[in-house]
Amino acid sequence: MKYIITGGQGFIGINLAKYLLSKNHKVLTIDKMSYASNSNILKKKKNFLLKKVDICKTKEIKKIIFKFRPDFIFHLAAESHVDNSILNSEPFIKTNILGTYSVLKSFHEYQLKLNSKAILLNISTDEVFGSITRGKFRENNRYLPNSPYSASKASADHLARAWNKTFKTRVITTNCSNNFGPYQNKEKLIPKIINNIIKDKPVPVYGNGLNQRDWIYVKDHAEILYKLSKKGKIGETYNIGTKNVVSNIKIINDILKIYNQKFKKKKKLKEVIEYVEDRKGHDFRYAIDNSKIKKLLKLNNKNNFKKNLIETFDWYFKLQIKNIN
Repeated sequence: MKYIITGGQGFIGINLAKYLLSKNHKVLTIDKMSYASNSNILKKKKNFLLKKVDICKTKEIKKIIFKFRPDFIFHLAAESHVDNSILNSEPFIKTNILGTYSVLKSFHEYQLKLNSKAILLNISTDEVFGSITRGKFRENNRYLPNSPYSASKASADHLARAWNKTFKTRVITTNCSNNFGPYQNKEKLIPKIINNIIKDKPVPVYGNGLNQRDWIYVKDHAEILYKLSKKGKIGETYNIGTKNVVSNIKIINDILKIYNQKFKKKKKLKEVIEYVEDRKGHDFRYAIDNSKIKKLLKLNNKNNFKKNLIETFDWYFKLQIKNIN
């Protein structure tokens, strides 16, 4: 099979590319290689190609798709950091909305002319649902985005739905919980906690630190996306999560415990955190109901959070050592 991944040098994209290559599929990633992109570590891999292109350049995107002739496209390209969207929303509007339009338009033409059975998976976020006090997000929850980032992703989801309903474009949308694992940008929560604790820098904590997120290991997410590309129903949306809802302050404490188990110099929670002014429009809690996709893919209750957190800590620690040397 042949797969295109937009944003393929990003955090989730590069983990997904590695997974697909391990299955001996042909993979082409499209990435404009921004500050959040990883270096081309896969360039020597068999069956791998990278095209350095902004997804907003529709003619170039269309040309790549028509030439490569993919069976599936995973649309992951996005500006994703909430804080950055509050400081400057324009890149989010451009990439997440206009970029998605560009990909949908190009894919629709490709589907009509060359491959009517190809599928585009629009990879989105649970943040489009806003904040939930109790219970869990289901696929039929109303969209109530509270940040420029989540609003731009909600817009992208609506475009994907519209192209499916109006033009019969073969699109599936997923809304996933917070990912963590290797290759995530240092500005994100878990990499920042790990790096700051190791470097003896304070870990900034918004508000009281009790905000909760549903966490999934990125490699588990990649596996689920692959299975969904085979079994997902066109026009449907699927929530992806692990029912692992944890507060930010607990995440910091869990990582601190890992650090203390590995190093002689012990640290206490109160010594590493620094409370800062809360984020504007900060959602308090996300929680995913994954029963729909769990039933479809016959997923097991895979939730090795502590084990995966240790693996993530080790990966970032080794990366720091590598950068020093």
